[in-house]
Amino acid sequence: MSTEYATRDDTIAGWPVRIVSYCVGPIWYAAVENVDPGAKIARAEGSSRDEAERNAIEKARERLERTRRIT
Repeated sequence: MSTEYATRDDTIAGWPVRIVSYCVGPIWYAAVENVDPGAKIARAEGSSRDEAERNAIEKARERLERTRRIT
């Protein structure tokens, strides 16, 4: 069962995202999702919430910086 579930909205590389993190046993998991339509951009795990979120944000930033915007 997951505990300490948290979400927060942020902006990475100009894209609105939602960061989700939670703990299952001793391992923390984090995911970065596109706010609209809600697709997962990156996932990561770590020994702390901060580590898991930092790793997921780093992966998401790399991917979003390569994404072209159609204007």
